[in-house]
Amino acid sequence: MAKSTMKSEKIGIGVIGGSGLYAMDGLSKIRTVRISTPFGKPSDDYIIGTLEGRRVAFLPRHGRGHRLLPTEINYRANIYGMKKLGVESIISVSAVGSMKEEIRPGDIVIPDQFYDHTRHRESTFFGNGIVAHAGMADPVCPNLCSVLIQAGSNVKAKVHRRGTYLCMEGPQFSSRAESLIYRTWNVDVIGMTNATEAKLAREAEICYSTIALATDYDCWHHSEEAVTVEAVLEVMKQNIETSKAMIREAVRLLPQSRTCVCSEALRNTIMTPEKLMPAKTRSALAPIIGKYVKVKTGNRR
Repeated sequence: MAKSTMKSEKIGIGVIGGSGLYAMDGLSKIRTVRISTPFGKPSDDYIIGTLEGRRVAFLPRHGRGHRLLPTEINYRANIYGMKKLGVESIISVSAVGSMKEEIRPGDIVIPDQFYDHTRHRESTFFGNGIVAHAGMADPVCPNLCSVLIQAGSNVKAKVHRRGTYLCMEGPQFSSRAESLIYRTWNVDVIGMTNATEAKLAREAEICYSTIALATDYDCWHHSEEAVTVEAVLEVMKQNIETSKAMIREAVRLLPQSRTCVCSEALRNTIMTPEKLMPAKTRSALAPIIGKYVKVKTGNRR
């Protein structure tokens, strides 16, 4: 599999793989792309291939070999790289703990809300002289969620159609006290990565949705063992194949063009007057804001 630099080819669909999903099966016409960003290096090279007749970019969130803690992931570089490739829709795959009895290990949840409980993350492209306030009331793309739900149904997966994903810092799992408190917040699943991705995808005007793979009951469940890496990996083996089947089906079902509001999420959100924007920041953010702000070349993107 040869490595290459950026080409003009547009890749419409991105897949970010979490714990257990470090490669995509079924890709043809494969190449790898190494992307540089103003925010540093992404987690790994992007694997570009054809799946169900569509060009797809795959990125292992933790790097191949699972080398990055949730807090060490360069989320800004990962999403910026997807934007540079032309990605319009990101399907995220993540292992999560279930916070509700009815969401059993092995089930899949398509969350429609996030609660960000992290403390040490860079979760915006803005700053350094340019301010924007993107809306996050509905933090995932409803159209992409619907596609994932339909894909799950088509492959006979046990899918829960909505839910709130609590994003904790990690890398440690919850204490029992924390887990019981989170339960009182009426969240559905708990993970360590997706709220940060969702915020950045929104700023990049990329549709985003999650296939959340329930691997355990965290440590709140009175009749289950407390979560361990061994238990997580065992369940993960069972449902990672289901997630791959869902991705393939979702790629097949995903429309060629978007009709959602995600594609204009930054419209009327940039607060800084153009004349006050530092040239360096404006240039760095060109793929993000170039549709609304003149970039160095004088063109609009």
